[in-house]
Amino acid sequence: MNDEQKKTTVNGSKNGAGKNSRKVRRITGCAMLAAAAYVLMFLEFPVPLMPPFIKMDFSELPALIAAFAYGPLSGVLVCLVKNLIHLLNTQTGGVGELANFVLGASFVFTAGMIYKKRHNKKGAIAGALLGTVIMGAVSLFVNYYIVYPIYTNFMPMEAIIAAYQLIYAGVSDLWGCLLLFNLPFTVFKGLCSVLITFIIYKKLSPLLKGND
Repeated sequence: MNDEQKKTTVNGSKNGAGKNSRKVRRITGCAMLAAAAYVLMFLEFPVPLMPPFIKMDFSELPALIAAFAYGPLSGVLVCLVKNLIHLLNTQTGGVGELANFVLGASFVFTAGMIYKKRHNKKGAIAGALLGTVIMGAVSLFVNYYIVYPIYTNFMPMEAIIAAYQLIYAGVSDLWGCLLLFNLPFTVFKGLCSVLITFIIYKKLSPLLKGND
């Protein structure tokens, strides 16, 4: 084997080791972020001017970080894993977890995809904001066609709307409730995750991505 062949072999070995190292780091990072997201699902709290059955949490935050650090599919994976684990403690028969996954996945996939194509601060901001808007829009249809129809098995629709009417008597149907309350709430929730991500991501990025 001549020197050129030896050099090629060594470089190939280094490249292979580097790819394996990045793969292991990505898997480990996603696992840690999914665990953090799962814990954050329990740290929920009521929000003023919202019915008591709607709670705020920041469990999309780790998924958004994963989407920026490793790509959009990694963000979706974090959303999936946290909800699969949370099924062990579900109080909604899996409906809440399904809705949480669909909304979170639409949010972080959009943000991660745009950031992947425009890998700079402007791309991250644009992706995160568009992801927030899309999550808000998706929430309308998920809540109207999936979540609340199933919840009516436990709570009559009249009682659900009445809970909204205690805050604002002008709403008279489910669409009105979702447009006036759930949509702004979902967008606000997404914006909070975006803000926190931009505050902490720069410090976390070296830990998640190493020296690549």
